[in-house]
Amino acid sequence: MDTKAYSEISEKALITELYRRYRCQEEGLKKRIVLLGMPGAGKGTHSAKMLARFCMCHLSTGDLLREEVRSGSDFGKRLKGIMDRGELIEDEVMCNLIKYQLSKPACANGAILDGFPRTIPQAQKLDEILKQSGQQIDQAIFMNVREDTVIDRLGGRWTHLASGRTYNYKFNPPKQYGKDDITGEDLIQREDDKESTIRNRLRVYQSKTSPIVDYYRQRNILHEINAERQVDEIWRQIKNIVKQK
Repeated sequence: MDTKAYSEISEKALITELYRRYRCQEEGLKKRIVLLGMPGAGKGTHSAKMLARFCMCHLSTGDLLREEVRSGSDFGKRLKGIMDRGELIEDEVMCNLIKYQLSKPACANGAILDGFPRTIPQAQKLDEILKQSGQQIDQAIFMNVREDTVIDRLGGRWTHLASGRTYNYKFNPPKQYGKDDITGEDLIQREDDKESTIRNRLRVYQSKTSPIVDYYRQRNILHEINAERQVDEIWRQIKNIVKQK
């Protein structure tokens, strides 16, 4: 055990974390929630808040896929080519990946699915996977945003690869152009953050992913949020939705 690491944590931080875990157990939500919306709608930002507030596991297909790409495997190299073109990964691959993640103990208290499902067949397969263990999708939260807003948000996004820190030259610029605030190392723009790729991603979204909104609306579990409002207002609405019985 790394006792040094524990000694560096303040008493206040420990109390805050213990209270957070106690509150999670008391609420006992154990929900399976799908976050819907175009790339750049804010799903990643608010799923992180949900993870901290409700102790659910966060299944971001983007993060899972990028981890495989970083591994340098043959499968990762194939995925990189597909992702760089802004195309969707095959349904079978994505469904098996999510099924494996949902089976982990970390997801026993509920799961936030961020970036999955992206097609109607994926949504149907997800229902089948959950039904096998007596579960279901409890809520789908649609973060609605305009395409022009997405291009502004993602087109100006630059990343510090080593840490994953992101900046936006319009909304959250680095202190020094092209440099990470903490390390001073170079920032890069990922292929899938370039405007040509973003526009292709939006075309794919409109043709294949947007119908999922109606899929969950027909099941009466869809909640729509204006994702162009202030972050605090969006988060307040999401909290109220998640806490609904």
